[in-house]
Amino acid sequence: MLHYALIFLVVAIIAAVLGFGGLAGMAATIAKVLFVIFLILAVVSFLKKAT
Repeated sequence: MLHYALIFLVVAIIAAVLGFGGLAGMAATIAKVLFVIFLILAVVSFLKKAT
């Protein structure tokens, strides 16, 4: 999950540099959503192992 978030972040940065604002914004939004999902799953996994 984190891997895909980083890929979308890189795509967003490259698209922004090349001037594709819409694509960069969409890729950045997808990267944010995937990162939040990763964080939630990581916390749940940590709490599950801690108990």
